Amino acid sequence: MEVAPGVHRIESVLGPRTFSQYLLLGERALLVDTGVAETPEKVILPYLESVGLSARDLDFALVTHADVDHFGGNGALRGAAREAVLCAHAADAPWVEDRERILRERYGWYAGEGVDYPPDVREWLRESLGPDVPLDLHLSGGEVFRLGPGLLVEVLHLPGHSPGHVGLWEPSSRSAIITDAALGGGLLDMEGNVISPPPYFDARAYEESVRRLQGLSPRLLLTAHYPVMEGEEAARFLEESLEFVRRARRVVAEALEERGELDLRNLLELAGPRLGPFTAMENELAGTLRAHLRELVAAGRAREAPGGGGTVWRSLG
Repeated sequence: MEVAPGVHRIESVLGPRTFSQYLLLGERALLVDTGVAETPEKVILPYLESVGLSARDLDFALVTHADVDHFGGNGALRGAAREAVLCAHAADAPWVEDRERILRERYGWYAGEGVDYPPDVREWLRESLGPDVPLDLHLSGGEVFRLGPGLLVEVLHLPGHSPGHVGLWEPSSRSAIITDAALGGGLLDMEGNVISPPPYFDARAYEESVRRLQGLSPRLLLTAHYPVMEGEEAARFLEESLEFVRRARRVVAEALEERGELDLRNLLELAGPRLGPFTAMENELAGTLRAHLRELVAAGRAREAPGGGGTVWRSLG
C-alpha cells in the first residue's frame, strides 16, 4: 500500500509477526530490504506487478541491516533484478555478503554463552538465507538517492541494533523508514502483544540513534515489524524505546550488585521476567544485557573474565 506519495509498504507475515519491506517509487525505484529467502518470489515481485512494475524496473535495493529477515532474499532478488544496485552500510557488509560468517558471529555466539537458540530456530535462520551475493555499493550514511522530482531520500546511519543499521528519511512527507533501528519495549505478535525482546548490541549507539529520530519529528514512522505509526504515536514509540534502555540498564546494574558475579545465562533468568515476560526468541535479550554489562565494565564498575560456561562479569562495587 502507498503510505505517502511515492512511499509504498509491502506487507506480509513472518511467523507470529507482521513483516514489511518498502518501495520508493518515482522516476526511479528503490527497494528497502529483501526479506528472507522466499520473500522476493512470494511477496516483493507480486507487489511490483500490482503497481505495474517488474523486477527489471528496480534501480536500487538497499539492505537496512544484517539480519536474515532483511537480506536473506538478496540471492532471489539478484536473480530477478540483475541491474539493480545492491547496497548496505559498510559496517554490516561482511555479514550481508557471507552467510556462514553471520551465522557464526551474529547468531552463533549465544551458544558459547549457554543461551543458544532452540534447534528449530537455528535451522530456520540457515534456511532463511539465500546464496551469498556481493554488494555493489557500501554506504556510510549521508548519501542521497534522487528518485525523481520531489522524491529524494537521505540515508541515515542508525547503529545500535547492528553496527551498520541504516534508515531512510523522506523529507517531503516527513517519513522515516527505520525498520529495526528502534524496537519499543519488544517485538509484537499480530494481536499487538509483546512476545520478543528488543535486541541491541551497543546501548549508547542505540540510544543516540533513537534520539536522532526524535529530533526529526517524523510524521510517519515506518518499521519492519510494527504497524505504520503517525505523529504522536510515533513519538510515543520512540520514547518507549528509550525507556526500555533505561529499565534494562537499571535491571542489569541491580542484578550484578545483588549477585556479585553473573554469567549471561544467570542474568537472563533474572532479568527476563523483570523486563518481559517474553515468549519467543527470549535468548536475544542476552545481547541487550551484554551491551549493558559492557557499559558497567567501561565505567569501571564491573570486570569481564572467561568462565567455565561462558563469560563471567564480576561487580567492582
